[in-house]
Parts: sequence; C-alpha cells; structure tokens
Amino acid sequence: MFHYHQPVMVVEVIQYLVTDPNGVYVDATVGGGGHAKAILDKVAQQGVLVGIDRDREAIDAARQVLAVFGSRVKLVQGSFSTIAEILHQEKIETIHGVLFDLGVSSRQLDAPERGFSFSQDGPLDMRMDQSQKMDACQVVNTYSEKELADIFFYYGEERKSRKIAHSIVAARQRKPIATTGELEKIIWKCNPGRRGGIHPATRVFMALRIYINHELDELPKALESVVQFMNEGARLVVLSYHSLEDRIVKNFFRNSQQLEVINRKPMIPSRQEIQSNPRARSARMRVAQKMMREEGTPA
Repeated sequence: MFHYHQPVMVVEVIQYLVTDPNGVYVDATVGGGGHAKAILDKVAQQGVLVGIDRDREAIDAARQVLAVFGSRVKLVQGSFSTIAEILHQEKIETIHGVLFDLGVSSRQLDAPERGFSFSQDGPLDMRMDQSQKMDACQVVNTYSEKELADIFFYYGEERKSRKIAHSIVAARQRKPIATTGELEKIIWKCNPGRRGGIHPATRVFMALRIYINHELDELPKALESVVQFMNEGARLVVLSYHSLEDRIVKNFFRNSQQLEVINRKPMIPSRQEIQSNPRARSARMRVAQKMMREEGTPA
C-alpha cells in the first residue's frame, strides 16, 4: 500500500469541520485518506464522506485505507473544480462540511517517477492527473524565456526568475532537460547556497507544479461551487501551504455574502507537529461557516 504521511493539523481540522455527527462531508483532496479516516472516525454510523482527488494513485490508496467504512465512503477521481458535477452525480444535494487540503502529498513528493521533487532524480513530470498531456518537461523545454520567467515569478514569487529562465533556455539548446536533477543543477548554478534554509530550486519547482496543474485557476471555482451545497451552519475548512493560495482563500471568505469567517487569522501547526512532520511547517488553516438565513428570508 502507498505510504502517505500523517495528515496535517488533523485535530484542528476535525474540531472545526465536524458539526453534525450524522452529516455528509466532502474531502475535496482526499490524498491517501488520512483526513478522511479521521472524519469518519468522528462521525456516527449515518455519516457519509465523499472523497475527491485527481490522482488515481491517491484514490487507490484511499480506497484501501477507508475500506473498513464500506458504503459510507464514496471515492471519485476528478478535479475539485468539478465538485458540483461530482455531487450531482452522487445524488447529494446538501453537505455539512468540506475540507480542502491544498498542495502536493508526501506520496507524490517521495515518488521520483512523479517528478514533483528535486530531492531524488526522476523524469520532469509533475502532473497530478497523469492522463493530462502537458507536463513539466514540455513546459521547460518549449516555453520561451519570457514565459518561463513569468511562471517562476508569478507562481513561485522567485526573485531570480529571469536569470533562471535564461539559464534554462541556454542549457536546453545543448540538450533537452529531461530530469528533475538536471533542472535542479541549472537552478543551483544561478544561485548557489541556501536562502534561509530553503533550497534555491524550491520556488521554481513549486511554480511549475502550480502552473501545470492549474491550481490557482481551479481553487476559486471549487470554493464558489461548493458553497451552494453547504447546509446552514456547515463549515468550509482550507489548508494552504503558500501565500498565493492563502490569499485566494482569505479574499474569497472575506467577499462571500454567504459565509461567516470563523478565524480572522489563519491557524498554524503546533511546534510539536512541525517537529514530527517538517512538511507541515508552512500550513495555514482558515475556516468559514455558511450563514444562517434570517426568518422570512427566501432560500
């Protein structure tokens, strides 16, 4: 069975998400099923969970982890931007809570063949949905210098975006850049050494992943869609791992006419959790609740 790490801020997620033990809950990024299992452990026998993920490997792993819950679990491979279609397909009209745990899973990071990380050499891929045609190799080897610089700057907030893009274009003229290790070496030469403990390739790899998987485009669509299914008092919990995602969530919560913000400032993992799971260190959790309709207000 695939290994997925301990879900991030699981105690806090359950505390804020589960308000009705008999409710229907959605894990829009089910991963290996860690949060989903904690939700199902908390709710009563009538409680139901819908788990969504673009990654077929994640769905397969979650199916094994959650098999004990039988028909109370519905797993669907798909993008969370199509959450409305998925819920209609499952004949679900209202939900009592929804969780978005954004970013990339440990399984994806730790599998060299998926190409998400430079810690182990592997093919330049980075597709969450492996049936998708465009991958990181195509982007790195065919996009113009300006297009690459824009991706690195906008999606990764990389200050040396132009220098790195120029070096990539120069290197691929000699031979195509095929692996994560080759790309990491090019970036390292542009800015050798670590900045505040962060490897210089971190922001570029993150930017490519976000761009290839349309992560920032899909998030607002998903948030807007799912609110329409939320029962009065239902909770929307979002875990984000970088400032661009968190800004989208913060602004969506603030501007929504249907949501009440539960925590004005994002919650962060405890020091103990970060020590046991360093990948949790950048997590930020925001929570909002579907407003109650005033008496006499039409549905």
